[in-house]
Amino acid sequence: MVNAIQRGLFVTGTDTGVGKTRISAILAHQINHRGLVVRPRKPVESGCLRGENGLIPADAAILRAAAGSNEPMAQICPYPFESAISPERAANLAGQSLTLDDITAVCRQGVAESDFLLVEGAGGFYSPLAKGVLNADLAVALSLPVLLIAPDRLGAINQTLLAVEAIKHRGMTLAAVILNQVTPDIDPQMDNAAELYRWLGEPLHATGFCQADCDNPAWLLPCPVLTDLVDRLRGGL
Repeated sequence: MVNAIQRGLFVTGTDTGVGKTRISAILAHQINHRGLVVRPRKPVESGCLRGENGLIPADAAILRAAAGSNEPMAQICPYPFESAISPERAANLAGQSLTLDDITAVCRQGVAESDFLLVEGAGGFYSPLAKGVLNADLAVALSLPVLLIAPDRLGAINQTLLAVEAIKHRGMTLAAVILNQVTPDIDPQMDNAAELYRWLGEPLHATGFCQADCDNPAWLLPCPVLTDLVDRLRGGL
């Protein structure tokens, strides 16, 4: 029997391209910096480029570097796929059939009770992950608190409220909502953070735009709004 994970987080989004990997990497780096062993997992990743030694899961590589992990990439991301579509469809095109038990098991493999398990989903909370499996199903199977990432743009309020309702409907603990600025400019008349806090009354953190480059990866750049969340996660929420 697999031991229950004592500390960890399941990172999901309201959609794809909302900055899950950036936020996950920042958290992985900061939690590791506070003395915890972080076990990053991106169990399924589609849209991987093909290199000399096979497919390269770029998001998983970022998480591995940010966490200071020396685990094999195949343990962090055991199911990489080339097609840049939903993982369920990408796996089907690659001739693979994944089950919820498969994905849950690889997330927990090699994780001790004293470690921090950081799992990044693929796409949104209700995005298909495998045949008959949504990201939501994996979150429930792992029994980890859920961190929801939403892009700070028009439409964020509706998308976030729907996702939060879905998370709570599944009986999951909502660790926090991150309102992530994914573009350099947003409408100055818009204040999604204030509106969402009014509706949610939940822990809400709004990030600024981050311009990363090869010399300054996003997870090394300051993000002070996440400090409180990191401290809560370190203590097990």
